[in-house]
Amino acid sequence: METTQSQRQAAPGAFTAFARFVLCGGGVGIASSFAVAALASWIPWILANAMITAVSTLLATELHARFTFGAGGRATWRQHAQSAGSAAAAYAVTCVAMFVLQQLVAAPGAMLEQVVYLSASALAGVARFAVLRLVVFARNRSQAVTPARTAPPVHSTAAPVSASADPSVLCYAA
Repeated sequence: METTQSQRQAAPGAFTAFARFVLCGGGVGIASSFAVAALASWIPWILANAMITAVSTLLATELHARFTFGAGGRATWRQHAQSAGSAAAAYAVTCVAMFVLQQLVAAPGAMLEQVVYLSASALAGVARFAVLRLVVFARNRSQAVTPARTAPPVHSTAAPVSASADPSVLCYAA
């Protein structure tokens, strides 16, 4: 029977984890854009976007826990909450970037808007990757790492000394 330690996956390297992050996050993002468009034909767009964002964040967090960061299991509620916080921060970064663009350029073209949005999204994505790797899923990686070596126990050849100073006890130990 395998032990829990041997069932855990080793944490992937930074490059591998980032490639998986882009693949999982990008895949969920593309699927989400289609889902929002489909759902928006039935309900208001803002509600469709909120619902799909919540579902896609849950899905992406599960994928990141199981595949991207090698946690080897389901994401905890705490990881979901932290991931949602990082997604909200990334959303805020893209909103601020678009707001600044609107303040700087009176009538930006679609191409400039896309460049600014995608640049802000990429920057926020890299920051989100760092937060997820170093904070959200860091505890799982540290559990999979072999514990630090400790000094071997010191074996004494001397007999234990009792609290009494009885010479017969001391002589017996010698």
